[in-house]
Amino acid sequence: MNITKLLIALVLTFALTLLIAPWVLAALRRRHASQHILEIGPKWHETKAGTPTMGGIMFMIPMLVVWLTLGAADMVRGDFRMLFAVVFATLCGMIGMVDDSVKIFKARNKGLSVRQKTLLLMIVIALYLGAMYAMDYIQDSVFIPFVNYRLPLWIFYFVVMLPLSFFFVNSVNLTDGLDGLVTCVTVPYALAFTVIAVLLHTQSASCQGMAIFSSAVIGGLLAFLIYNFYPAKVFMGDTGSLFLGGCVVALAFSFDMPFLLLIAGIVYLIEGVSVILQVGYFKLTHGKRLFRMAPIHHHMEMGGKSEVRIVITMTVISLLGAILSVAAVLFYGNGYIIL
Repeated sequence: MNITKLLIALVLTFALTLLIAPWVLAALRRRHASQHILEIGPKWHETKAGTPTMGGIMFMIPMLVVWLTLGAADMVRGDFRMLFAVVFATLCGMIGMVDDSVKIFKARNKGLSVRQKTLLLMIVIALYLGAMYAMDYIQDSVFIPFVNYRLPLWIFYFVVMLPLSFFFVNSVNLTDGLDGLVTCVTVPYALAFTVIAVLLHTQSASCQGMAIFSSAVIGGLLAFLIYNFYPAKVFMGDTGSLFLGGCVVALAFSFDMPFLLLIAGIVYLIEGVSVILQVGYFKLTHGKRLFRMAPIHHHMEMGGKSEVRIVITMTVISLLGAILSVAAVLFYGNGYIIL
């Protein structure tokens, strides 16, 4: 594993993001691409109205440049995991961009309808998983963390993995509700897979490419955090959060470890489940609420916790999940090989 190349990917993405950030921010302001605050949200969020959104472009472009430049060697060798991951994340980001554009320029506060967004994401996810399976990059059995066993799913693989992938792409999007939240919790997630790639590099040549992928995610997000941390000067919008959702899912499947989404992605899991529980409880009780507001970061916020404190708490939880994920791979031992 060329650690120097990983550092170059991180530093280069960080530098490029900082370089284009002022230009992107100015362009968003000229286009009046500002955030509209939903009436059902916390009242104090109304002060954020007018903050530029679609800022995910700031880190998307540098990540794509670094991925396609430093990861080209993998594609020359005939390994297309990284290419599939790049295309998948980009398509998710483009769906988010359309959603943001509808909100901003069509004055429809909720953007694409739930049905439209669900259909588009499910198609993209199905194409990604299908391509990975066709190239034998994923098996029809799944790695169970901390257990020396792969659970055979066979024909049920896509029945399980398609909704799991959709859940996590959408949950990353849901996590983007406070200044810097999804940015901060995604850095430990990407770091976990960078470390896993280094640990497994002797078992698969593809680890170098995916380590570059995750390192670039870290670099881009650290630079974006300068503009996105409380009080945020820019929001990533669905453009950035769905793009990151694609990155999150692609990392897990590129290592053929989708169940690590449940550990390294613990914050996304909590956020997504909190919404499902809230909606389900509301329907079952005919109008009662389980949480003050969902996703759960709003429940915490309405309980009196500051945005910064919530972000720090969630980041620590994400870091613990990342450490546990690395431990899961170590516990499994050297017998695990990426095919």
